[in-house]
Amino acid sequence: MIGKPIVRRDFLLSSAGTLLTIPGWRGLPWCLPSDAGSRTAKKRLIIVFSPNGMVTEGFWPTTEGPEFEMDCVLKPLENFRDKTLVVKGICNKVRGDGDNHMRGMSCLLTGNELFPGNIQGGSDTPAGWAKGISIDQEIKNYLQANDHSRTRFGSLEYGVLVHNEANPWTRMVYAGPNQPIPPISDPYRMYDKLHGSIKDREKLMEVLDLVKHDYDRLALSDRELLRRLDAVELLSRNRQYVDDMHEDLRTALQSSGTMVPIQLPVNVPLTSEKMPEIAKMQIDLLVNGFVNDLNRVATLQFTQSVGDVRMRWLEVDEGHHHLSHEPDANESAQEKLRRINTWYCEQIAYLAEQLEKAKEPGSNQSLLDNTLIVWTNELGHGGSHTLANLPMVMVGGGFGFEMGRYTIVDRVSTTRLWLAIAHAMGHEIDSFGLAELCKDGPVVL
Repeated sequence: MIGKPIVRRDFLLSSAGTLLTIPGWRGLPWCLPSDAGSRTAKKRLIIVFSPNGMVTEGFWPTTEGPEFEMDCVLKPLENFRDKTLVVKGICNKVRGDGDNHMRGMSCLLTGNELFPGNIQGGSDTPAGWAKGISIDQEIKNYLQANDHSRTRFGSLEYGVLVHNEANPWTRMVYAGPNQPIPPISDPYRMYDKLHGSIKDREKLMEVLDLVKHDYDRLALSDRELLRRLDAVELLSRNRQYVDDMHEDLRTALQSSGTMVPIQLPVNVPLTSEKMPEIAKMQIDLLVNGFVNDLNRVATLQFTQSVGDVRMRWLEVDEGHHHLSHEPDANESAQEKLRRINTWYCEQIAYLAEQLEKAKEPGSNQSLLDNTLIVWTNELGHGGSHTLANLPMVMVGGGFGFEMGRYTIVDRVSTTRLWLAIAHAMGHEIDSFGLAELCKDGPVVL
């Protein structure tokens, strides 16, 4: 049987009052203002990955200390020389199942072995996912456990042209053993994740405006009916609830302050030809997330281990991974690899520039003054597949490291570097990853 149609006037007199008087509606997410947070410095961490090892010529300085050279690859960071620390001698010492590309990727941030599995790499034993949490998630969990450092997301994982295939070559972030976290490679999806609540608030305010209009019209046109039903007071009370909710939403939007979505270019396809545009969109979103204190930990993953993007905008027609296997004596290939890695460094420089422009609330400091960017790779050298001398470039401040120099350490495990960064973030853990690789404690930088 077809029920009686619902008239808007009846709805306003009955169900609207019930809906609007639900206890706790003020606690709904879209009614809450963004937390202004503490005026103390907020430490932030960004780990950036680019693939296929580093060139031997054109990257590593030859002079230790503050007078280090910034050759062609590092040249884009010249304006941030005083805030840059280049470290040689950091090694991924995790062994076990999987090839070096697999361990170089999935063991890079976890400092832990891969589970046995059925994913076959190049000539080594097959393997599965990593056995432990990655350092970014370890630090995220620490920050989220404290009221003064808890944020909406804790961490955000950005990708640029990362393959959809789920395997140890494509995943470097882990929530725990056997728990890989895929990066979001679509900037439009990331935009919706960051700013969906603002759009929800604005849409709800539009709906409330319509409800207010209907209440006012009902109060004027049906006064006699309202008196007969003894509903004048009910209507007035419900109208006040609508006003209160509308005001709460308006206050929340105003108090968000910097919580304003950035404008992204429209309809950018996720193709290798558009990699520069995609990278800029993701970096802009990353900085916007930090500006709005939505998270204090982020990863930015450019493609994946064995990434083979053809960077034709750099006049490089060959795939990156293919070129990385060319011998060092092939100067044409090495020159193209220098171009590729210089482009990656330009992205780090752009990220640093945007963080430098953004100011800490209530402070003369920039976001970069309290942010550490760590740019690294799954391999030290693409052709040899070595896990030694991983390129490690740190940019920023506020972590207590002596910046503005090039230093060489003696085959230090990645786990000891991650331990040092965790301590700098206030997370005083005794070890990270495989305990035997942390027995000498955090590396001193």
